[in-house]
Amino acid sequence: MNWFPILLVTHIALAVALLLPSVLLPFVLRRGDGQAGPLTRLLMTAQGTGTIIIAGGLAVTGAAMLWILGPELLTQPWLLVALSLYALNLAVAAFVSRPNLRRLVGLRGETSDETWARRARRQRRVAYGMAAVIGVIGFLMSTKPELW
Repeated sequence: MNWFPILLVTHIALAVALLLPSVLLPFVLRRGDGQAGPLTRLLMTAQGTGTIIIAGGLAVTGAAMLWILGPELLTQPWLLVALSLYALNLAVAAFVSRPNLRRLVGLRGETSDETWARRARRQRRVAYGMAAVIGVIGFLMSTKPELW
């Protein structure tokens, strides 16, 4: 049996799952009575404790794909650009998005609605940028263009 398709789908799902909370949480968080819905709680859990598990699975599936396809795959310019963009997105998620989301969640009742809304808008703009980068990565991975 050829395990590569299953490995590839699992790898893609884990890669998306690692960034998904940082992209979706700014849109599901709403100022209100402080009650988090089931989707919000799931995304917050995935962003917190689930990050290490997802990242570990992503590393294992990535190494397995390199083992199957061969290390010469790492010489492909489209893959190097896509991996660089993914690393940039992870850095934004870890050092910009997560701390700002924690502040937004912690601001309930401590600041005015206007301050919360302004910070939430800024966080949604970060999420739009991260989503755009994910789109570029998807384009590079699916088309494998000749970059240089």
